[in-house]
Amino acid sequence: MWKSAHEHILKLTVYEPGKPVEELARDLGLSEEEIIKLASNENPLGPSPRALEAMHRTLERAHFYPDGGGYELRGAISKRLGVARENIVLGNGSNEIIEFIGHAFLRPGDEVVVARHSFAVYKLMAQLFGADTVEVPDPAFTADLDAMLAAITPKTRAIFIANPNNPTGTMVGQEAIDRFMAQVPDHVLVIFDEAYHEFLDEGNAPDVLPYVREGRNVVVMRTFSKIMGLANLRIGYGITTPELASVLQRTRQPFNANGIAQAGALAGLLDEEHMTRTRELTHEGRKYFEREFAAMGLEFVPSVANFILVKVGDGKAVFETMLRKGIILRAMASYGLPEWVRISVGTMEQNRRCVAELKILAESGELALN
Repeated sequence: MWKSAHEHILKLTVYEPGKPVEELARDLGLSEEEIIKLASNENPLGPSPRALEAMHRTLERAHFYPDGGGYELRGAISKRLGVARENIVLGNGSNEIIEFIGHAFLRPGDEVVVARHSFAVYKLMAQLFGADTVEVPDPAFTADLDAMLAAITPKTRAIFIANPNNPTGTMVGQEAIDRFMAQVPDHVLVIFDEAYHEFLDEGNAPDVLPYVREGRNVVVMRTFSKIMGLANLRIGYGITTPELASVLQRTRQPFNANGIAQAGALAGLLDEEHMTRTRELTHEGRKYFEREFAAMGLEFVPSVANFILVKVGDGKAVFETMLRKGIILRAMASYGLPEWVRISVGTMEQNRRCVAELKILAESGELALN
């Protein structure tokens, strides 16, 4: 029976997540407390205390179905962003918004344009719906919006722009975005993936929401996984025009955003103190990594997100060596970057332990120094 599945499904590449702490603990016979995970851009502070309290209260109502329309959470998001509730679509993580877009707009033979070193799920979702992915070179690991414009054909249905970009940590500025949006044709849906938006310095963050308010063919994706530390709950959202939102709503499963996740997200959204602490810790840790890498002679990509891409030589070998030391990083071979690893910013104690172990590798000649 499996041989009769759609050909593009049989060829689909499976997404490879960061190695779980529990799995490494089993493999090495370590306690989970001995392991630090700097692989998946998670919040090292954990969830907001207010979110934890709200989720605990909601557990007592676990026998009820959640609000399928996410009325309260969508209302809080809309108030925060200055858009209407009808502009908001909730997803089981922002990844599910990508899937909604595929269901609604992609057919076999359509084209999706992405930057070469951008989030792998864009290409996987295109494959899932039989669409072709057009990868555009990204000089200095930053999306080249002019080149993406030039890649548009009559078959192009969607362009994905991760900003800040994962896995490179780079950002496209407002001027480039405005120039791009002034020229993109009407038959193309533009998706701005802003999973790391909240880590940007105030005043430095591009604003693409005016394009939603103008009724343009734009979807903006954000998540509660990163700055708010709710990755385990899988809760994210899309911001788009009411017309496009109504289409995307038709593609989602009933109750796709569970009630505990909605409660945690709603409380976390209101906890400015926790988001500020996370942002400050991230900035401190990122600057620390950059100073240490520069002193070690390691090439890295300056980042504005909560992770940093660093060139180590044999990325897989360094990843495996660090695993044996109880430190989980992210090897980048699947992104076409076999010489690089991505390191998430952790607590300062975790960051220092990671750098100390990398220095040992450098002294033994296992890192590629400039």
